[in-house]
Amino acid sequence: MPGLLVLMGSGETSPTMVEVHRAAARTLRAGARAVLLDTPYAFQENRADISARACRYFARSVGMEVEVGSAITGADWVFSGPGSPTYALERWAESGVAGDLRARVRAREGVTVLASAAACTAGLATVPVYEIYKVGAEPSWRAGIDLLEPLGLRAVLIPHFDNAEGGTHDTRYCYLGERRLSRMEGDLPPGTAVLGLDEHTALIIDLESESVRVAGRGGLTVRRAGSRTVLPAGAHTDLAELRRLAEGRSAAPVAPSPSGDPETGAPAEVTLEESIRSCEELFKAAAGRPDLVTAAQAVLDLEAEIVKWAADTEEDAGGVEQARELMRLLIARLGELAAAATRRSEGLPALVEPLLELRAELRGQGCYEVADALRAAMTRGGVLVEDTPSGPRWTPSSWLGGEPS
Repeated sequence: MPGLLVLMGSGETSPTMVEVHRAAARTLRAGARAVLLDTPYAFQENRADISARACRYFARSVGMEVEVGSAITGADWVFSGPGSPTYALERWAESGVAGDLRARVRAREGVTVLASAAACTAGLATVPVYEIYKVGAEPSWRAGIDLLEPLGLRAVLIPHFDNAEGGTHDTRYCYLGERRLSRMEGDLPPGTAVLGLDEHTALIIDLESESVRVAGRGGLTVRRAGSRTVLPAGAHTDLAELRRLAEGRSAAPVAPSPSGDPETGAPAEVTLEESIRSCEELFKAAAGRPDLVTAAQAVLDLEAEIVKWAADTEEDAGGVEQARELMRLLIARLGELAAAATRRSEGLPALVEPLLELRAELRGQGCYEVADALRAAMTRGGVLVEDTPSGPRWTPSSWLGGEPS
């Protein structure tokens, strides 16, 4: 079996990491057994939904059938992702999975993909992020499963390294911020480095050739007291150099981040947060002119992004629910634009047809609640929509005669 360790800062079931997953899957034999470890989020009430979305993602986007389970012995590919690092650590220690994961890396066999919370456990110590950030526990470390030790790396791994959700407060470094991370670094064993993985970024280690690659949108930060080196997306090195960086014996030059994937030449995937912002800005600009067709198209584009990201199991900033909330807001605004167009009695067909197209797409996706909200918004705006066996038909509420459209 191929030997591959892939660590992801976030975005593990989003479009940003599809190419990383596909590249790893191409190394597998035909009929390979693929296992998803649901342990990090097994305490959540929506556990089954998260697993189902992840399985759909791997089937549709990667072309790989995945089973949800807890036994990984003999598995060709193992994946684990979001949730609580400490919950996963406790269960993996009890069940022996922690030892099985270490054995895979030590034997340099199989593809092992750990992301977000699961990636947080990969070093010699783990950030108990739920306890510190959400409960207010004193900053401290928990023992990790230390998959990096067989590779000669004395380090802890921190995902979500460039997180910026806090806005007015520092949520970098997996929600620790500089103050808490600096304090915690002093509690690490001497000679321990911090490996920080940015969001939507992967560290790919070929366990056979010992080549190392950083892929995605951000970078890998190797941080020690008094030093900091960033390997940007597209950087290629090897384990020997990574060890030297972690030991403070090397200072690799920081190359500029490429504009696309260096392996495929494809442009870097935008995040959902960026798509939300782009659609919102396009809508505002169109509404201000006003350009009603372009405004409606912005809502259609946002709906397409929601469908594209529907399998994402990690609710980062700009998550699917935030996109849905924005879409509802823009739909209400479209109703106001429709009312203004009705009062002017100009451009109404050019507005209504894209809205009906949007409503049909929403119904086709099963988003009946949002489709009904759009219809209600159109009604408030002066456009009555009636569903008929031959399709929807509409009339302005001020229509006084003749055949409706």
